[in-house]
Amino acid sequence: MKVIRILFYVIGLLILTLGISLAIRAGLGASAWDALAVGESTTFGLSVGTWIIINSSILLFVNAFLQKKRPDWLAAITFILIGRFLDLWLYIGVDQLFAGNVIMRYIQLILSIFCMTLGIAIYLQAKFPLSPIDDLMISLNRRFGVSLGIAKTIGEVFALVLAFILHGPIGIGTVLITFSIGPILQRVRIPIENLYAKLNS
Repeated sequence: MKVIRILFYVIGLLILTLGISLAIRAGLGASAWDALAVGESTTFGLSVGTWIIINSSILLFVNAFLQKKRPDWLAAITFILIGRFLDLWLYIGVDQLFAGNVIMRYIQLILSIFCMTLGIAIYLQAKFPLSPIDDLMISLNRRFGVSLGIAKTIGEVFALVLAFILHGPIGIGTVLITFSIGPILQRVRIPIENLYAKLNS
C-alpha cells in the first residue's frame, strides 16, 4: 500500500533526523557528513539542514558523473526532507530534556545512535533512491573498482578532513556512530522488514 510506504518513509526520516540532532547537541562528536554540515554552518552561516541539502546536491551531480548517468532527481526528495526535518528538531531543541552533565550527554549520544539506526531501518523499507551521501559509496565502487568498505571509508575520510578544517564537531561520538550503526542496523532491520510486510499483506 502506498500509504504504508509513505508513512514508513516520513516516520523513518523523522526518527533519523531526531537522532542526528541529538548527536550534534550532545557535543561529543557527530557523524562525518553531519560534522561537516555543522562546521559549514558555523563558518559560513545558513542552517545545518541547509548545508546538508547543499552538500547532497553537489554529491548528486558527482555521483552522476562517476557513474556516467543522469542525476537521480528522486533522491533530492530524501535529502531535502532530511535537511528540513533536522532544522526542525534543532529548532525545537528536544535535547534540552537532558541535563548538561557528562553522563547525560553520553546517554543522549547512545539514544541518538539508536534513533539514527531505527530511522534508517524504517525509511529504507520505502525503497526510495539512496541519499547522495550513501550513493557516493556505490559510485566510487563502480568507477574505480574498490570494495564497498574502502569506498565508504574514502567518503567518510573526505568529509572528516573538511569537517576538521571547518572546526566541525568531531570526537568520540564520531567514532561510535561510524562503527556502531552498521552492526545495530543488522539486528533491527529484520523485525522492521517483517512489520512492513505484515502491514502490506
